[in-house]
Amino acid sequence: MNHTENAAAVHPVHRDDVGARMGMWLFLFTEILLFGGMFLAYAVYRFQYPEQFKIAAMELNTSLGTLNTVILLTSSLTMALSITALQKKNKFLSLVMLSMTIFFAFAFLINKYFEWGAKFSHGLYPGSEELLAKSNGEIVFFGLYYMMTGLHGLHIIIGIAILLFMLVFIIKDKVTYDNHVKLENSGLYWHLVDLIWIFLFPLFYLIH
Repeated sequence: MNHTENAAAVHPVHRDDVGARMGMWLFLFTEILLFGGMFLAYAVYRFQYPEQFKIAAMELNTSLGTLNTVILLTSSLTMALSITALQKKNKFLSLVMLSMTIFFAFAFLINKYFEWGAKFSHGLYPGSEELLAKSNGEIVFFGLYYMMTGLHGLHIIIGIAILLFMLVFIIKDKVTYDNHVKLENSGLYWHLVDLIWIFLFPLFYLIH
């Protein structure tokens, strides 16, 4: 054993798992504040334009919204199973479950692409003549819809990037059964993204 190996044995690499988890929770708290402000704005305008919000919501595709809800709930399950599998030293199953989570994330975005595409084809997008001809409440509704679901979609894309990194880290054994805090933190982020959608879905799709 050379000098470097001796030093590594005497001074093992320090891992602050508690600090890493605390940092992630603080980050998630800022995300909650961000969306919380938007939910508050939604509540104010919903109170101001109750009937117009209901009319605007009828333009949304509830079936696609429901499908995306099922997709994200399932992805939360596969994310949790990936973490559990790795903790139980089943690297292969962890990779399979994580890959499924990424697949569901892409499926969500594809559905959202078709949903937004249908709205754009009908002229229902911010600044369009079709939308500006509608009532103030409907204009506000679609403004909030695009802003909040768009920001949520951005978080999905960020989540996919994070999970792809985790996939590589697990393959290269940089994340293992006894060093999995990065995967846990990624799971926390993903669960928050799913939770936000659970609130967005009824607010926009189920009010008519």
